[in-house]
Amino acid sequence: MFIAVIAVCVILDRVSKLAALRYLADGRRVSVLGNVLGLKLLFNPGASLGMGSGATPAIALLACAACILLCVAAWRTESMAWTVALALCCAGALGNLIDRVYYATGVLNGKVVDFIDYGWSIGNVADVELFVAAVVVVVLVLADVPYAARRKKPADDGDGGDVMLDGSHADFPQREGGAA
Repeated sequence: MFIAVIAVCVILDRVSKLAALRYLADGRRVSVLGNVLGLKLLFNPGASLGMGSGATPAIALLACAACILLCVAAWRTESMAWTVALALCCAGALGNLIDRVYYATGVLNGKVVDFIDYGWSIGNVADVELFVAAVVVVVLVLADVPYAARRKKPADDGDGGDVMLDGSHADFPQREGGAA
C-alpha cells in the first residue's frame, strides 16, 4: 500500500507540474476562484513560502533524509492508516525532491515547480500531499490510533503483560498460571 500511494501521488504531482510548465509558461495567472485560487507558474528555490531560498541543497538533503526515515517508519508500522499517512508525506517530499534534482544547475540546487496560487502563497500538488499527510497524522494522534502493534512478552517474565513495540507496557489481565 505504501508504494502504491507514493506511485499514484508522485504521478499526479509530475503530470500536474508538466501541465503547468506547458500551459502557464507565458507568465499569466489563470483565475479559478477569483483572487482566492488561481494558477500561476513559479519556480521556488526554497521551502514553504519561499523560505530558505539560499539553502536549496540543504533542503534537498533534508528531503532525502526524510524520505528514508519515512520508508523505515512505514516498514515498522502495521497500521494501514499510519502507512497511508507516511506514504502521503513521503510522496510530497519525493515530488519536490524530484524537481530539485531534475531542474538543478548544480548539486541539488534545483527549483520546485509551483503553480497553485492561493493568493498569499503558490504551491503544488506535492505541497497539498504534505498538508494532507500532516492533517491525517494529527487526526491519528488525537484518535489514539496505535502506530505499532502489540506483541507478547516472553512467557518467562511471569507478569502476563503485553509490551508495545516501543518497549512500553500495556496492562492486560493475566492468564491463568501467569503466562502471557
